[in-house]
Amino acid sequence: MDLHYLLLGVTALILGYLLGSFPSGYLAGKWLANIDLREIGSGSTGATNVLRNVGKKAAITVFLIDVSKGVIAVLLSKLFNLQDTWQVIAGLFALIGHIWPIWLKWKGGKAVATGLGLFLGLSWPVGLACLGIFLVVIYFSKTVSLASVLAALGLPILMFFSFQPNEISYPYLSISIISMILVLWRHRSNIKRLIQGIEPKIGDKH
Repeated sequence: MDLHYLLLGVTALILGYLLGSFPSGYLAGKWLANIDLREIGSGSTGATNVLRNVGKKAAITVFLIDVSKGVIAVLLSKLFNLQDTWQVIAGLFALIGHIWPIWLKWKGGKAVATGLGLFLGLSWPVGLACLGIFLVVIYFSKTVSLASVLAALGLPILMFFSFQPNEISYPYLSISIISMILVLWRHRSNIKRLIQGIEPKIGDKH
């Protein structure tokens, strides 16, 4: 690995983290409702907490911005002609930035939207399939956390079956498993409430 390639790789990782850490949800709360989302509702700065405490238009905007973080982080690494491993690590850094943003004392969102963007960048059919699972579950359950968890569980399976025979990208498969674990870990309190039957649905304030 030559120095130029290494510098491009490191640049992609730094840009990935900075993209992921852009506090879109926090800014929406501050600018539109003068609230700190970290202290309200679920404490997350993601689109779901924005929806419940700021409004639908703000939530859609935050969701699209958060998706774009993951997409851009991966596409930049592809633009730099970096290998699969660098691409997925850049995307992972965007997830890390979203969950633990330096600007918000390491307290951010749950990485579902940014994770979707990551996989749209890596493999758009897999990303769209995950989005499909998410939307179907939302439609029938009206529960964002359940949709997020089920989409995350399906991610490694969808990624595995997206490969051609003898053309498995192990970095892509590995990041799908890591992302699944991250989403499940970030939703551990939601999973507990789902089991108890007390998880809020869309339209609930808390």
